[in-house]
Amino acid sequence: MSTATPRPLSSFDDGFDVDMDFSEPTAFPAEPERSPLQFTAPAPIQPSVQPAAPGFNPVGEMVAQAQSTLAPALAPAAPEATATPSGVAPAGMAGGLAAVGSIGEVSVPRIAIHVFAERQDTLAAAERAAQDRRLSRATTQIRIGGIKAAVETYQHEPTPPLIIVECLKDPQTLLWEVDQLAEVCDAGTKVVVVGPTNDILLFRELMRRGVSEYLVGPLQPLQLIAAIGGLFNDPAQPFVGRSIAFVGARGGAGASAVAHNTAYAISERIGANTVIVDYDLPFGTAGLDFNQDPLSGVADALGQPDRLDSTLLDRMMVRCTDKLSLFAAPATLDTDWDISTEAFEEVTTRIRSTAPFVVLDLPHLWSPWMRRTLISADEVVIVATPDLAALRNAKNMMDLIRSGRPNDAPPRLVLNQVGVPGRPEIPAKDFGAALGVHPSLIIPFDAKTFGAAANNGQMILDAGAKTKAAEAFQTLAQIVSRREIPVIAGPKAKPGKAASTESKSLFASMFKKR
Repeated sequence: MSTATPRPLSSFDDGFDVDMDFSEPTAFPAEPERSPLQFTAPAPIQPSVQPAAPGFNPVGEMVAQAQSTLAPALAPAAPEATATPSGVAPAGMAGGLAAVGSIGEVSVPRIAIHVFAERQDTLAAAERAAQDRRLSRATTQIRIGGIKAAVETYQHEPTPPLIIVECLKDPQTLLWEVDQLAEVCDAGTKVVVVGPTNDILLFRELMRRGVSEYLVGPLQPLQLIAAIGGLFNDPAQPFVGRSIAFVGARGGAGASAVAHNTAYAISERIGANTVIVDYDLPFGTAGLDFNQDPLSGVADALGQPDRLDSTLLDRMMVRCTDKLSLFAAPATLDTDWDISTEAFEEVTTRIRSTAPFVVLDLPHLWSPWMRRTLISADEVVIVATPDLAALRNAKNMMDLIRSGRPNDAPPRLVLNQVGVPGRPEIPAKDFGAALGVHPSLIIPFDAKTFGAAANNGQMILDAGAKTKAAEAFQTLAQIVSRREIPVIAGPKAKPGKAASTESKSLFASMFKKR
């Protein structure tokens, strides 16, 4: 019988042997001495505080949502500008170096616009420009590919009235590609070239080749819109007046009264020709507010928008003062008004050619033509009362108009009837914070002045010239018109004075046979 060789120890073996006795010190070595535990007095137990249940606070929720939505994102650092040895570009070309803040009144006709971009930021700028209200009548197609893609496209199809192409190559290659594009372009086609360099020599050479405009990237949407509008602006056509749309956030907010008094202040205090258009066909109050009973008005214009000319418009409008004209609503219920969106758009466009300022008094309803009118107006004023229903409706309007007018300032907010005795109200600061805007004007509640003016067919500037409401309307007129009241302006004629002495004629005209 052979004796087994002992197994060598490994790193996993402990020093314990089964033959050891439990009393041997090598089997269970003594633990090192430890210091005794130190006990401290327990801290007093604080009573647990139960969090309060969230209460109903819709205003606070709207404020938080508006602050999170409108919080400005961190803007990327702008690259350092480098001087170009070619000289300074002209105004049209140098516009690409800075964002365009305001482009004034731009009217683009019904044309087709094709864009061939090479960079994603140019593509995004063209898409935002195509969604702008100023290009609502134009049809825009945006593609990736630059000048080469445009040449391949127009070898098999006719060219549109306007082509916008981008080229990031050197000037010599850009000029060669422009020559290739010229061979496939039809007569009368305008071409706008977007390039990377601010080069005066390149600009002159492109103009010599027949290019309509040269823009330096990166592009801004308003810069592109201004360039398009400048190419199709007809100096022979009449000017386009500024349209200011007033709409109430809820029924009874007083949007019509604010619109009429603001228009009156523009005409009589600032001294600019103004037209009021009352689009509330069944319930419009413009005729009552100015003590007028027109036989025809905006309803006749909407019935035949294609036949409107300057002579017919003058016959339909009622002249309230030397500088204020009225396009009144019929205010009758014997007709079911079913008018197309195109008719409202055409009538508004025709009226804008008659005066520098056109005030649109819009009803409290929602329809396709109402949406189109709000988005296409140059200025939108939302009139609201300081209550929860008006806040909700005003926020919905703000969100919709902001999305439909991404390149315009948000609508202006006017708080009306503020300070009604005994009525709980939302503070103006919280109301504006929930919408993400500051109230442009706060009109105090003044039942005596407004009631007397309405019954006598007068405006607040005549019925209560020294009241806070009169001062408020003059301020709002300067804001929306972007003009100041002349210092030399004296007191104007008061057409409502005769109405105050013959107030019976106002109520008699309401029930007179038409």
